[in-house]
Amino acid sequence: MLFWILVAALTAALAVILLYPLLRGAKAADNIRAGEAAVYRDQLRELDRDLDGGLITPEEADYARAEIGRRLIAVSADEPAETPKPARHHRFTEAFVLLVLPVLGLCLYLTTGRPDLPSQPLEARLENPGNDVAVLIAKAERHLAEKPDDGKGWDVLAPIYFRTMRVNDAQLAYRNAIRLLGPSPVRLDGLAETLMAVSDGVVTEEARQVLEQSLTLEPDNPRARFYIALSMEQAGRPNEARQAFEALAKQSPSDAPWLPLVNQHIAMNGGAPAGTNPAAPGNPTQQDVAAAETMSAGNQQQMIRGMVESLDAKLSEDPNNFEGWMRLVRSYAVLNDKDRAAGALKRGLAAFPPPGEQGRQLLALARELGIATEGATQ
Repeated sequence: MLFWILVAALTAALAVILLYPLLRGAKAADNIRAGEAAVYRDQLRELDRDLDGGLITPEEADYARAEIGRRLIAVSADEPAETPKPARHHRFTEAFVLLVLPVLGLCLYLTTGRPDLPSQPLEARLENPGNDVAVLIAKAERHLAEKPDDGKGWDVLAPIYFRTMRVNDAQLAYRNAIRLLGPSPVRLDGLAETLMAVSDGVVTEEARQVLEQSLTLEPDNPRARFYIALSMEQAGRPNEARQAFEALAKQSPSDAPWLPLVNQHIAMNGGAPAGTNPAAPGNPTQQDVAAAETMSAGNQQQMIRGMVESLDAKLSEDPNNFEGWMRLVRSYAVLNDKDRAAGALKRGLAAFPPPGEQGRQLLALARELGIATEGATQ
């Protein structure tokens, strides 16, 4: 009830502020005209005094009196002949401000708002945040402000920070979780990803050391192995990178969601993708691999982009290729073309809607790659 009283009071105050210039406009104009007429009459009296005192000649006085009289007549002609009635030319504007604006605001609220939702103070929303990520973060931050040594709290908050692009906060949260709960592959991989995000995707030396620590805890950790192989590729060691990617491909299940990306990096570093069908759309042929071995890094990148665009065109003609959509979304993400990755995701979801298993895999892939999924299913 208090909320609606405040809304009504604010609406009334806003209406008064908007109407005040309209209500006083005619009166202000009348006051201006009356002031001008009084000034001209004072000038006529002052002129007579100057003439009596010999300060000006009769000819100069006649000329000045004629000019002042002309101006006085002009001002007097603008004055209403009878008592003015209340101004009518602002009636529509006043009605609009008083009636239409509040009604328009109410309709907008009923359309876009939630009048059926009961009011809920911040404390209650923090107790039951539901799926509101902002409230979840606020609740976790309030808890950790009171208990900064709660490692589980940092463990929960770190991936949420990372998904909401608060990379520096995520890095701090992962470090606190590792310090309080000890290292684990998930925490170490998360910390490495935050370090790479800060460095624009480059696997720094610190990130590599964190990943190697993760591999000591879980030698078959595919995420850590992929990033270490990527660090070799970025360091200009294609042979070592290819061998690392090939080893990861051999240990990966045939339906592993990361396998298409691994095969792509194998091809980028001059190898033949393992376990792929050369006839499948978008897969590099033996000729492509042989040509890539003799290319510079820039030409290899151009060749890869051409292969991705070729895959895109084939999927436009035949969209019933789930693996092709997975590969296309990953490829655009690797090329750091998030707009095209989001477009490919939307087209893939049109062929494989989210209610199905394949559609859910596409959405999971998008979240893993940091691609926005809002509106992708529309």
